[in-house]
Amino acid sequence: MKNSEMNRRSLLKAASLAAVGAIVGPSCVAPVVPNPALGTPRKLAKVNVSWDRLIRTVVGLRPTREGGFRVEAEKFDSKTVIHNYGHDSKGVTLSWGTAHLAVEEAVKTGHVRYAVIGCGAVGLATARLLQRRGYDVTIYAKDLPPDTTSNIGLGMWGPVRDDPNAPPEYREKFARAARFSHRYFQDLVGDYYGVRWTEWYSGGGATRLARLKDDPFRNLYVDLQELGEKEHPFPAVSVLRWLGIQIEPPIYLNALMRDFQLAGGRIIVREFPDLRSLLTLPEPVVMNCTGLGARSLFGDQKLFPTKGQLMVLPPQPEVDYMADIVHDMVSRKDGVLLGGRSEPNVWTLEPNEEARRRSMAEHIEFFRAMR
Repeated sequence: MKNSEMNRRSLLKAASLAAVGAIVGPSCVAPVVPNPALGTPRKLAKVNVSWDRLIRTVVGLRPTREGGFRVEAEKFDSKTVIHNYGHDSKGVTLSWGTAHLAVEEAVKTGHVRYAVIGCGAVGLATARLLQRRGYDVTIYAKDLPPDTTSNIGLGMWGPVRDDPNAPPEYREKFARAARFSHRYFQDLVGDYYGVRWTEWYSGGGATRLARLKDDPFRNLYVDLQELGEKEHPFPAVSVLRWLGIQIEPPIYLNALMRDFQLAGGRIIVREFPDLRSLLTLPEPVVMNCTGLGARSLFGDQKLFPTKGQLMVLPPQPEVDYMADIVHDMVSRKDGVLLGGRSEPNVWTLEPNEEARRRSMAEHIEFFRAMR
């Protein structure tokens, strides 16, 4: 009985510490207990990659910003605009973290009515955090799920890498956003949100492991292990394996939108041709989560698109891991998604046929070589 009571107290203490971490900040964040099964290498199913199994190719334009994402307040007469955009390929990954930072700015205004512009991962996370504080929130958006850029994301949430050459102030902001986001996603794990912990295999092996020694996000690599050539089935000398968070955007975004509306939020489909039209909104504070739209609305010339292209294969439920050894691979309920190379400063949404053929050939060769 004594041991049982001690174990119960230990569990309650751990739960309390995790809750405190979510409130007071990233320094107190503790990852969930890793899956013990990861300690033993297991047989992994191959992805069946072939041209006759290709369902479709999807293209998205990621909002990339020179100098990194922007989270800051800007005054326009009586209106306050709080910017939250420029996440590049980390829109889903950093959404809750930068939303947390943006809401910190919103609280300073003292207002209780907010307009959120954009209904992707960043806009929805921002709207939900404002609602949790009891504020009145309306989302205005040109596109709703499933037609947002976030819907095209892979949904791989792993440790993120900041820019060591960036100013210290931005690096600190980036670190806070990443850690907050990691903690928020832990609370969403489950079928309702389409969020789960999944084994992640990454290339680089010993070389990458050495680089991680001084990585500020090292503790986000839950149950990190290096596997030698005989300990994994991939055509690589060594790989890293850890427990990462996987998000399925089609499920996740719909769930967030449902939560927002059930909490009394309103969604209005509307396009803003210029800044003047946006500033006519009745809400005193506007949360700008427009992604690439901020370039034309606010004249941010630091913002540019990075074209990303994904090939989609039929679902393979037996493929229950993620990998980024040759290119990104994610297995979801709506299919197996294969990534490729990105193209900065390209505005077209037309698939790049040459890049698609090259990426498909590399994926075919890689998975055929799996043991």
